[in-house]
Amino acid sequence: MDALSLRSCSPCESGTPALSPESAARLLAEVQGWAIRDGELVRDFRFENYDQTTAFVHAAAGVAQREDHHPDITFGYKTCSIRYLTHSIGSLSENDFICAAKVNALLD
Repeated sequence: MDALSLRSCSPCESGTPALSPESAARLLAEVQGWAIRDGELVRDFRFENYDQTTAFVHAAAGVAQREDHHPDITFGYKTCSIRYLTHSIGSLSENDFICAAKVNALLD
């Protein structure tokens, strides 16, 4: 497990500063497979079948509930897309990267 996946999310309230582009780039290097697109932290996943996809979606939703940090998740038969953005600040925060690392750990 990497260091980010061992951390926990902290509440972000309106007025919490967004990550600088430099900080976001540094954290992005720690979450393999993720990208920053349109200001969101995103990753697309592929699976062998619908059962694997839905099991992964449920596990990712469990991460979101435990961390109280909820992404947008879309999925189909063999695909899942997860998009993180800290809604309360309208930008990226460390919480997005912490959760991305925890989602990555689900695949280990």
